[in-house]
Formats: sequence, C-alpha cells, structure tokens
Amino acid sequence: MKVVIVFDHPYTLVSAANVPHERSFTAAVAAAAIRGLHQSGHEVDVIDLAADGFNPVMSRQDLRDWRLHDMSDPVVLDYQRRIALADHLVFAFPIWWEAMPAATKGFLDRVITKEFAFREDPDAKGNPFTNLLTQLNGVTLLTIMTTPETAYRWWYCDPVTKIMFKGTFDKIGVKNLKWRNYACVTDRSDAERQAMLDATEAHFAKTP
Repeated sequence: MKVVIVFDHPYTLVSAANVPHERSFTAAVAAAAIRGLHQSGHEVDVIDLAADGFNPVMSRQDLRDWRLHDMSDPVVLDYQRRIALADHLVFAFPIWWEAMPAATKGFLDRVITKEFAFREDPDAKGNPFTNLLTQLNGVTLLTIMTTPETAYRWWYCDPVTKIMFKGTFDKIGVKNLKWRNYACVTDRSDAERQAMLDATEAHFAKTP
C-alpha cells in the first residue's frame, strides 16, 4: 500500500528529534506513524508543507486555474500527482484556534480541486459530488492539541472533523475516515508522551 502523509508544522519533520526548543510532538507522532508503516512494508511518501515552502494562499491565477480545471502551479501539480498514486492519505498537524493551521487549509483549497479530486453535477438529485480519487481507500487525521478532548468534542463540537471529513472528504465521497487525537500533550509526562508514540507506531504497524 502507498501512503501519502501531509505534514504541517513550521519546524518541519526534522523536529521529531527530542531537542529542546527545536522539537515538535506533531513531528514525533508523524515519525512514529512512518516507522509503523515501514514495519508493515508500506511505501510512504511525505509531503512536508513547511519544508516545501508551500504557499496556502489562493491567488487570482490559482482561482482562474481552479475554475478552468487547468492547474499551472508546479508544486500543486506535483502534490496532485503524488495523491493520485496514494492508497491512503494521512494528515498530521497541530490544532490551532480549534482548527488546522493555514497550510493544511490552503492544501485543501489549492490541491483538492474540482476535476482532480471530484466532479460536480449541478443537476444531480441529492449529493452533486462524484469522487474522482477512487484509488484512495481512506483518510486518517493525526491531530495534536492542548485542549482537553472532552471540551473539544462537546464544547467546540469537533471543528476539525467537520472541515476535514464532513466538509471535504466525506462530501466528495471518500470513505474510511479516521481521527487519532493527542490531547493535553503539554500536561503529559515524558513517559505518557512516549506511550502515545509507541501506541501510534503499533497502530500503523498493524495497518493492512
């Protein structure tokens, strides 16, 4: 199975190393997932948005390309080519202001486009979207937050899953959508955080 991981953190994936003031638990979680996937013999392709210098802002030209179904940005075209080869898509990012960082939102806006990821039929009865990513058998979110999970689910009503799942992938017809959340990470002990990483690696090592 080929898995594409879309990683979003300013420190980039190299911050998985436990170096004070240069470390990211988001990167550590993504690295654990990669280790597990490799143990299962899966092929892993990492899109590191910060390392690539990905611009999340949709420009005038981008919107024109989106409407004409004719992407011209080489970075977007490269991301689309790689996603088109993926069997599974994993997003890893921290939760900021109860949602994803700008680069991930921009990735949805600029990469998951009409006539690449979906087709829209304005005359359809019911859901007008047809999934064009038919090879994609699922999407997994790996999110890291300081908010207690109960508060995030009940007070804030899971905004990240509403955007990523209900508003994007489920909307266009991609199935098997899963969310692994790592809450209150700053309040955890080193041993507790390591246990989270070990559980992540074990989970992805069992991925069929």
